[in-house]
Amino acid sequence: MIGLTIEGAAVLTPAGLVDAGLSVAGGRIVAEAQPRRVRLPDGCRILPGIVDIHGDGFERHLAPRRGALRDLGAGLAATEAELAANGITTAMLAQFWSWEGGMRGPDFARAFLAALAGYGGQGTDLRVQLRVEAGLVPGDGAALLEVVDRHGIGLVVINDHLPHDALAKGQRPPRLTGQALKSGRSPEAHLALMQFLHQQSAAVPAALTGFGAALAERGVTLGSHDDRTARDRAAARAFGARLAEFPCTAEAAQAAHDAGDGVIMGAPNVVRGGSHDGNVSALDIVLAGVVDALASDYHYPAPRIAALTLAERIGLPAAWALVSCGPARLLGLTDRGRLEPGLRADLLVLDAQGHVGLTLAGGRITHASGPIAAALLG
Repeated sequence: MIGLTIEGAAVLTPAGLVDAGLSVAGGRIVAEAQPRRVRLPDGCRILPGIVDIHGDGFERHLAPRRGALRDLGAGLAATEAELAANGITTAMLAQFWSWEGGMRGPDFARAFLAALAGYGGQGTDLRVQLRVEAGLVPGDGAALLEVVDRHGIGLVVINDHLPHDALAKGQRPPRLTGQALKSGRSPEAHLALMQFLHQQSAAVPAALTGFGAALAERGVTLGSHDDRTARDRAAARAFGARLAEFPCTAEAAQAAHDAGDGVIMGAPNVVRGGSHDGNVSALDIVLAGVVDALASDYHYPAPRIAALTLAERIGLPAAWALVSCGPARLLGLTDRGRLEPGLRADLLVLDAQGHVGLTLAGGRITHASGPIAAALLG
């Protein structure tokens, strides 16, 4: 951990950018100036580190090609490097526990969690969001709670990716063969598993209620994924899901917001100007004032780009809150998300062009490049 005072840059406060400089020591932001001083190039801005509440971009680092699962530690190191280069200081790595198998199956989830537990890292706070398929909860509930306890998982999100409509009609779901290959099963075995889980759907609501209660006893935050209607959101809230992750419609997002639940949208949706699969525009939902956090989803540069884009519409303090203090609040992380004395020294420095030149996570340098790195080296 370094101790220094950064000068010559504007610091983001709730009121806006202030030319005040910033000091860090012992892994925290401090009020006292430090003996070592660094003056940054003109036009730099110091912003709170990005808290990424949901991202699965790490999958491409763990397995750049199908079957290339040899060293998960090396993949985690590559993931951390990308996170840091994009100003992300806290990352919730969204790992599936799904019937889809392969990298989304329970066996891989256990291997991934073990690798993460043994990974030292460079300072980025790497945490896990366990994405659980609803259809597996009736059978895997006890195993899931054991994994949550063993690895200290603080966030669980419920998905339902089963193609219920096709299965109910006795049809062969689209893309079955490709999905089966990824799972390591034959298409026939993969279809049989989906059919079995679909037939057991009646047992899911009660299982989710019990699972949600057990998570609440442990202080684990629970969320739902891809709600489409206000009814979906009400059902999720009934089993304890107080976060609505990537609601597909304005109706579902508004219902979550009106109930006091956290609303999370994908930053790539904002960057693209709309959803890639026809869902509601995240930009519209943000401008309606019902979004609490933006997540990287599948692209780690997206939170920074989305926030800077939104700053032109809603101002930098409000836009940056969606990727810093907003997600930190939803996760119950009160020690980060803002640049205040006593909080973790999680920050990034943008140069005049908006590029990340420096990232500190807990007072450790996780990324430094260009003229900002040169200034730091003196």
